[in-house]
Amino acid sequence: MRLRTRLTLWYGGAFFAAGAVLTTVVYLIVRSRIAANLPQPGESLEALVQARAHLGMTEEQLTDLIDTVIERQEAANAATLQAVLLGSAFALGVIGLLAVGFGFLMAGRVLRPIDAITDTARRVADRSLHERINLRGPNDELKRLADTFDGMLARLDRAFEGQRRFVANASHELKTPLAINRTLLEVAAAEADAGHRVRGLAANLLAVNERHERLIDGLLTLAGSDRAPADPVPVDLADIASHVAAQFAHEAAEADVAVEVSAEEAVTAGDAALLERLVANLIANGIRHNRPGGALAIATAAVDGRARLTVVNTGPIVAAYEIDALFQPFRRGEGRDRIESVKGVGLGLSIVESVARVHDAALAAVPNRDGGLRVTVEFP
Repeated sequence: MRLRTRLTLWYGGAFFAAGAVLTTVVYLIVRSRIAANLPQPGESLEALVQARAHLGMTEEQLTDLIDTVIERQEAANAATLQAVLLGSAFALGVIGLLAVGFGFLMAGRVLRPIDAITDTARRVADRSLHERINLRGPNDELKRLADTFDGMLARLDRAFEGQRRFVANASHELKTPLAINRTLLEVAAAEADAGHRVRGLAANLLAVNERHERLIDGLLTLAGSDRAPADPVPVDLADIASHVAAQFAHEAAEADVAVEVSAEEAVTAGDAALLERLVANLIANGIRHNRPGGALAIATAAVDGRARLTVVNTGPIVAAYEIDALFQPFRRGEGRDRIESVKGVGLGLSIVESVARVHDAALAAVPNRDGGLRVTVEFP
């Protein structure tokens, strides 16, 4: 039950309880006053003695007359009490319903700042930390809550921005010495007097250098993929899937993995470069974490107005509880550090998750019964 509904019910229940108590008190007071105004038996006899000579009636006639008057008075009093009770109950019901409606409106007005905080928190969680609530109004509890939330967002924004800036700067600074190392190694290996051992050592060092360059490129992409696209453009996932699959055809052939592409039109809005990196990482992951003679199926389609990308590969069996670890940086399914993996640097699926998040896409990975994964990404 929503908080607004609960507040309305509490307000309405309190009003009806107070109204019922007030109606009961009024009823008891009216009944007490009416009972006090009725003549007592002794008063009736005294009135009979005083009025008998003036009215010219016998004592029996006067007694009957007084009994008749008392009976009619009691009937009128009972009718009055019933009318008071029914009228009070009807008025309580009508005013109570009006009070419930008024309480519903007032609860909505009071909770409106909380809805604004919730909407902002949802947008911030899905997109970026730059948005603020900026609640206007009196300096009450809700205003202080909104200001505290804005302050927390500002601190988080500065922290994440500093982290992204550090990763980007460090990656840029590291790319220069790696490029120099690659050049020196290639020159040394190309020397005429370079021996077999020198060339072998240079080849091994070039492989290590290349792995470090891939790591830095992955860190740069991961740092830049945490921001929502500034100017989203229409992108057809079918074109991206076909283009990227063709680029990985040679690697798939070397790994003895059969690639099947079913590219139906699936248009979404976003950053074309980031979406291409997402598709490329999924295809590379499906090839490199496969088995000889395995298969990789890539499909794009529009389902219920949403662009869907599905990548299914064979490979080793993955437990369901290991799925979350696959999307963490530098982690593999068994929970071990995978920086030393020759198949990658451990950032592929982390970049996929980051790109999907900033595009408001739903990412799901399900292990196949015979091994491998089925990864589905649905874009707005």
